[in-house]
Amino acid sequence: MSNWLKPRVWIGTRFLRLMKPILSRLLIPGAPRPRGARPLPDWDIAHREMHKKGVTLQLLWEEYVEANSGVATYRYTQFCSLYHAHAATLKRSMRQIHRAGEKLFIDYAGPTVALIDQATGEISQAHVFVAVLGASNYTYACATARETQADWLHGLTEALAFIGGVPEMIVPDCPKALVSDADRYEPQINRTAQDCARHYGTVILPARPRHPQDKAKAEVGVQIVERWILARLRHRRFFNLAELNQAIRSLRDDLNRRPFQKKEGCREAWFQLLDRPVLKALPFHPYEMATFKYCKVNIDYHVDIEGHYYSVPHNLVRQELEARITCATVELLFRGNRVACHAKSAKRGAHTTVAEHMPAAHRAHLEWTPQRLLDWGRDIGPNTHCIVERQLTGKPHPEMGYRACLGLLALARQYGKERLEAACARAVSIGALNRRSVINILKAGLDSKPLPATPAEQQDAQADWISPHHDNVRGSSYYH
Repeated sequence: MSNWLKPRVWIGTRFLRLMKPILSRLLIPGAPRPRGARPLPDWDIAHREMHKKGVTLQLLWEEYVEANSGVATYRYTQFCSLYHAHAATLKRSMRQIHRAGEKLFIDYAGPTVALIDQATGEISQAHVFVAVLGASNYTYACATARETQADWLHGLTEALAFIGGVPEMIVPDCPKALVSDADRYEPQINRTAQDCARHYGTVILPARPRHPQDKAKAEVGVQIVERWILARLRHRRFFNLAELNQAIRSLRDDLNRRPFQKKEGCREAWFQLLDRPVLKALPFHPYEMATFKYCKVNIDYHVDIEGHYYSVPHNLVRQELEARITCATVELLFRGNRVACHAKSAKRGAHTTVAEHMPAAHRAHLEWTPQRLLDWGRDIGPNTHCIVERQLTGKPHPEMGYRACLGLLALARQYGKERLEAACARAVSIGALNRRSVINILKAGLDSKPLPATPAEQQDAQADWISPHHDNVRGSSYYH
């Protein structure tokens, strides 16, 4: 054989020797494995199993060894290397670039902390709220009683106060306490969470459901809090939230000052350099937890909120309003605009009414008081004052005479004060102290006629006619 053929024959022989086991398995499925070959697990099934809670590579490797007992298998280290190589071919993760002051990631840690009631010995579990800024990794943590809507918003409010500013957006996962509809494309934030975001001038943008990579900062922040804060507190006993938060506060500050392992500085230094200068200012007052409910305005221009009645402008009768209720105030909104605000009252069945909300007639009636009516009658004249006083005192309750007195006021506008006083004088002279008599006198024009003589004047006039004053009339005294 010529020299130039020898290398080519050697390469072909080598290639066939390498391909023989592969071709045997493809063409003859039942053929025995080549000597020294090790069985491979189904990496797709292994990858799917890894997404289940509690499943680890150690567990999968042990199951793989058990399933292939009696044959040579891969050792644990090589098994892990092969799995990671397979997983790297399935999906590429995009590295997220976080701009300074853009996002604050919030979440709750998985582990809880036991709280012991000193009086009863009962043990409850405190939950740990975690917030992480995207650019600097500046971390906040605090303990809350539960994970209710009030706890989420309280933790968020405290986190914003801790960082001293407001980012452009808040990124939670999809907790039911904040998100009413966890839609992948258009998640719906509940009304109270929207109100909190509006108060701080930011927005809440939940991560996609079942996509923890959307909030990787929060996931890593939770792990760090668990390792550097909660793990250090595992041997301590706490009796209330205040004591637990005091312990968390000192460890949290230590965490933010701890140097990074792969870059210079620490979380606090990077926060002061990156996030702090670009955060928006906090509002003057922290957010106050509010609940919302829809209510309809009754015909008396009041709405019922928790058994108490609050007034709104009377032109909104029968309209549907939205009530924003806090621990101190009740705000009433119509089409997003505030139309009334009241101090919250706990008196059931009582009314809180603002005079400006009343119709003009109701407001005028409310403004009249017995003393004001008496003063008005006195300003017109003594006879008018006498009739007004009779209307107020001659009935079981002064308010029963209000309408009659207001009717007299209308007569003053119609006929004038002078005619009204003259008519009242005639009514007093004949003993008819009521509004109807005054009206009849004015309509008949009797207010311009001379007043009839009183009984005393009539008696004197009769006496003057019987015994006039004259020198010839001596009187009875003459005969004594």
